Amino acid sequence: MEPETIFPEEGDLVVCTVKSVRNFGAFVELEEYPGKEGFIHVAEIATGWVKRMSDYVRDGQRIVCKVMNVDSQKGHIDLSLKKVNSHQKREKIQEWKNEQKATKLIEIVAERLGITVPDFRAKHSPEIIDEFGGHYVAFEIAAEEGVLSESFKGEWVDIFIQVAKENVTVSTAKVDGVIEITCPGGDGIENIKSALMLAEEADDEGTTIKIQYMGAPNYRIVVTAPEFKVAEELIRRAADKAIKEIQKFGGTAKFERS
Repeated sequence: MEPETIFPEEGDLVVCTVKSVRNFGAFVELEEYPGKEGFIHVAEIATGWVKRMSDYVRDGQRIVCKVMNVDSQKGHIDLSLKKVNSHQKREKIQEWKNEQKATKLIEIVAERLGITVPDFRAKHSPEIIDEFGGHYVAFEIAAEEGVLSESFKGEWVDIFIQVAKENVTVSTAKVDGVIEITCPGGDGIENIKSALMLAEEADDEGTTIKIQYMGAPNYRIVVTAPEFKVAEELIRRAADKAIKEIQKFGGTAKFERS
């Protein structure tokens, strides 16, 4: 049986490297999906008329795009550069870099367990991603707190924590909490997305805010900052922004620190 071919989903943000630039658009390689290429039509490069493509993209440049359409049968992936703001770009690039670091750490964990990296990912990655949203976040928590979660059992957990402590330096404060948010009406889901995006954009220089889906109507807000006090103030600000925004649409929300 041939391995399953994985494609990104519509709406995903993806890290790309520009492969070829033409007057009508740009061809790119998707860094997170080996062997996959995408196309950015000139109309999706920037808002307004694009006089010179070289003003926006160049060969070898690393960019962040939004997935607009996926035809898995033909292998076509249509992308947009103009629909990604600077905040989203910064967050996605950092997430990608962190997952690259995590890949190296997973190699160490797998070697100590005496299994292959694919075996480790098949056995443990789904629950790690489901719980933490990404491998590197799990390594950071393991390095800082010396634990993962009560739901994680087995020899691999101890080795995972050991590798994290040996290789991950946590120099920031991290806080999190859960926001329960609902909104009635046909546009309820879009209004919730809008409110949560506004919360993510409440970050300051040197800080990050991430929203993790837990299962409707609950979402986890995770904030990292240089100091605990700053992180606490920021998570309150982010939650307040989401609450005020959803109330404009007749929705409700409440926030609790973890």
